[in-house]
Amino acid sequence: MSGRQAARRVRILRAASEIGAREGLASVQMHDVAKEAGVAIATLYRYFPSKPYLFLAVLEWHIEQFLGGHDGGPVPDEVTDSVAEVAETLIALSGKLLDSPLLASAVALSSFTEYASAVPTQIDIVERVLGQRLLRLLGSCAYAETERSRVRLLVYSWWGLFVAMLTEEISTEQGEADLRLAARLIAAQ
Repeated sequence: MSGRQAARRVRILRAASEIGAREGLASVQMHDVAKEAGVAIATLYRYFPSKPYLFLAVLEWHIEQFLGGHDGGPVPDEVTDSVAEVAETLIALSGKLLDSPLLASAVALSSFTEYASAVPTQIDIVERVLGQRLLRLLGSCAYAETERSRVRLLVYSWWGLFVAMLTEEISTEQGEADLRLAARLIAAQ
């Protein structure tokens, strides 16, 4: 992707984020996103073929932004308690996403739609930026299947708790406690 294309993609993601945060998923119109991003509607659809696909990309983009870039940013050489660091990273990410409830709802609903329609082999959560970050925090740059399974379990646990907090099925405090417990149970060696 060229620099111009990357900049256009970010403009689209930013516009979708702003409209989604303001209006919620049901009210977002692709034409409005294209207009706010300053691109033609055909260009928008070339980058993002559907609204759920667009908002799944918004989620990934927000995670990347939160983690400090596509590679997940630097991890300290000596993480004294990697399990606690994993839990605190997931808790902070949840808090960041929940700061904008309408946008959080939009990305959650879109992810359900997009994941349900995807061919299972197309989605490898461990290869996504959050999965890579968790592998690095756990000191697991190796690609052993056990490590990949641990990261998948952590991400899926986080996602379930994030949705439960978003829908107010559980309190934020309970979600944070459950994330800490999940990290201890799943990530501890």
